[in-house]
Amino acid sequence: MDLYALPPIAALLDAAHAVLMGLADLLEPLVGVSSAAAAVVLVTVLVRAALIPVGISQAKAERTRARLAPHLASLQRKHQKNPERLQREMMSLYQAEGTTPLAGCLPMLIQAPVVGIIYALFTLPTIAGHPNELLTHTLFGVPLGSSLAGSISAGTVTPDVVLVFGAVIVMIAAIGEVTRRVFRPTATSSPTVGHDSGPGAGAGISGSPLENPAALRLLGLLQFITAVIAVFVPLAAGLYLLVTVAWTLAQRMLLRRAYPLPAPSAA
Repeated sequence: MDLYALPPIAALLDAAHAVLMGLADLLEPLVGVSSAAAAVVLVTVLVRAALIPVGISQAKAERTRARLAPHLASLQRKHQKNPERLQREMMSLYQAEGTTPLAGCLPMLIQAPVVGIIYALFTLPTIAGHPNELLTHTLFGVPLGSSLAGSISAGTVTPDVVLVFGAVIVMIAAIGEVTRRVFRPTATSSPTVGHDSGPGAGAGISGSPLENPAALRLLGLLQFITAVIAVFVPLAAGLYLLVTVAWTLAQRMLLRRAYPLPAPSAA
């Protein structure tokens, strides 16, 4: 069953195709044959701009979680032998403060459908029964619908392909490294449940599911997964990912200045 042929999805893709083609036509006098690539960049900027209120809420939630860290440490010491009670007390504290341990995931969830639409627009030969004109557009001679992995497997790699994809992937990885260094997460100094042989030993429960060392290492690796994804998706989707990670880094730096985290208190 072809999901893209379902009427609601086909209509959504057809509308998105019309928007991108319209933007490309408007930008063509300014950027020439790269107008479709510029349209993808413009759409990415518009999507990220629309998510600024969500980013502000995310920054506020991050500051709230940092402020609650001493209270969570106190709860962990008090209920370290009763993990069920500890979880209830922590969730009550989060609810009283109007936040959750997973606050901040909304931007990723919102952007997932956008990435899926762009991926479909630059992989499907036909959309809603008509030819996909976006596949005829290029960036520096490289089709926006091509991928580095696909070019390698098909044996159609050219110097232009290597140069364009290499630039996109290296920039994504570089931004990921800067993000990792600037916003390196640190585990709280508070004890976690499971440091003795009592009930719940070894459970490693902390104030947030993202506060244990394994999760922190995973978060560091996640900064570079986007660069790996860019190897396999169409060039247009790679451009979306590049603009997204660059915008995210700049926005987080600005919001961290506007909503600084409280100074860590002594354990």
